[in-house]
Amino acid sequence: MEQILDAAEYLFSKRGLDGVTLRDVAQRVGIHTTLLHYYFKDKTNLFEAVFARRAGVTSGRRMVALEQYEAEAGDNPTVEGALHAFLDTDLDLYYQGGEPWMNYAAFCARVSNTPEGAALMDQHFDPVVLKLMQILKRALPDYSEEDIFWGYHFVSGALMNTLGRTGRIDRLSGGVCHSDDFPAIKKRMARFMAAGFMALKR
Repeated sequence: MEQILDAAEYLFSKRGLDGVTLRDVAQRVGIHTTLLHYYFKDKTNLFEAVFARRAGVTSGRRMVALEQYEAEAGDNPTVEGALHAFLDTDLDLYYQGGEPWMNYAAFCARVSNTPEGAALMDQHFDPVVLKLMQILKRALPDYSEEDIFWGYHFVSGALMNTLGRTGRIDRLSGGVCHSDDFPAIKKRMARFMAAGFMALKR
């Protein structure tokens, strides 16, 4: 089962849902397609299982980090502090988890802007995102709800672009930056995004 999920995760991360067949997954594992049907009724069922397998881990870790930050910050939460809890926890998980977690990161990035992927994002990640929003609203009491949600939208876009690891920043920078250098990204992302929230103040 784990081999099947690993193979599907890798293939979906490269080609998305529509670019992968059950035969592709079976060939990568080295099994007959009929065995896949024993575990999964169809490709969509397999896709959902791949998404769900790690979603609980990443959302759970971020929820714990946000709750800890909220308790430590008390009445004085900051945007940067909340974003560090939300973003750093995820970046550490993917980077320290090695190739399997990096494949899942790329998988989420690829499918997040598809109808089937967005539905799974809603299902698995809304609670932790709404927890972040709750803290951001306390950190930015003079901001409109509209601006705070747009701010999160931009954070989410940057995170998905990072998780995709396309190599574009490597080429653009002539090798100065590397798309898989999550420690370097972690040093900068929350601070950069926090400044973006500050710029939304009218």
